[in-house]
Amino acid sequence: MNPGLKRGSAAIVGVAESDLGAVAEGMSIFDLMAQGVRRALDDCGLRLDQVDGVFCAASQSRMSALALCEYLGIDPAHADSTFVGGASFELHVAHAMAAIDAGLCKVAVIAYGSTQRTIGRKHASAREFNPYETPFKPFLPASAYAMAASRHMHEFGTTREQMAQVAVAARQWALMNPAAWEKTPLSVSDVLNARPVSDPFTVRDCCLVTDGGGAIILASPEIAKTLKKAPVPVLGFGQSLTHANISSMPDLTRTGAIKSGAQAYAMAGLGCQDIDVVELYDAFTINTILFLEDLGFCPKGEGGRFVEGGRIAPGGSLPVNTNGGGLSYCHPGMYGLLILVEAVRQLRGECGERQVKDCETAIVHGNGGVLSAQSTVILGTMATI
Repeated sequence: MNPGLKRGSAAIVGVAESDLGAVAEGMSIFDLMAQGVRRALDDCGLRLDQVDGVFCAASQSRMSALALCEYLGIDPAHADSTFVGGASFELHVAHAMAAIDAGLCKVAVIAYGSTQRTIGRKHASAREFNPYETPFKPFLPASAYAMAASRHMHEFGTTREQMAQVAVAARQWALMNPAAWEKTPLSVSDVLNARPVSDPFTVRDCCLVTDGGGAIILASPEIAKTLKKAPVPVLGFGQSLTHANISSMPDLTRTGAIKSGAQAYAMAGLGCQDIDVVELYDAFTINTILFLEDLGFCPKGEGGRFVEGGRIAPGGSLPVNTNGGGLSYCHPGMYGLLILVEAVRQLRGECGERQVKDCETAIVHGNGGVLSAQSTVILGTMATI
């Protein structure tokens, strides 16, 4: 449980993407953040001068909240730049909830932006020297996740074909998303025969490298109910920080999602059987398999068999990564904000061809570092409060 957080004490009222894919030359991460903020405010009908809480994290700027406030020309009552990689934004949801409940702010914005495709990953996210790993010249982060995949294959018999099914399902969802980067059908054979990256991965097992970002707006229930779209209350939250470097991960096949998911379910008063749509941080195909196991959708070691037969694809029994995920929709450096955007749109019924029928609950799971930081948010509709 999270005794400092109250179920439904804040709701997401506005969401938006910034420009995605390859953005205009000269755009900065703060251009993209501000773009997302403006669009999210328009989405819910609030004004910039009503924002009194700012939360953001960017691998290209360790002072992101300060710089964003400068860019927007605002002096908020509360600001937070907590940074744990791609899991930061789900943590920001909890921090914003706590701040709203404590009276530190009333309307909180969570923003992100990245120009990694335009300026190159080397400049967008420089890696620190690690005396225990750097001498072995790993290709990070791919090599770290490849180690987890190899261990899962060894321990549980997971196959390359099963991991490829994750990429194929993501692509099928992406083909129904007008904003998705990838628009070409993908087969298991295409995944297996693609360019090798880090054994056992090919390039199709790895997330995209795009620019992009966005923003979400949270507000108190009193404010949320006055706005133009149905609020999406936050029902549950959990987090776990298990390690920083892959060589210190306690178990390559068991992630902190076991703990963060249990906390989120307990706070929400729900179980995995109550979830209608699943949005996972799929930086690599093994992520989806690990998180489906660790969040309780299948037993440990069964993730590979679980995703076979189109179960997580459109028309399958469990809708997973309905926007196309980091594998086929977009992946701008850190992806955790954009799965929140998709979950909110699914709960509002705004997803057109890819809309999940009768969607009332969603689980959103963020991942940071090399399976290092895990954060889980459960969202619902007003009918679930």
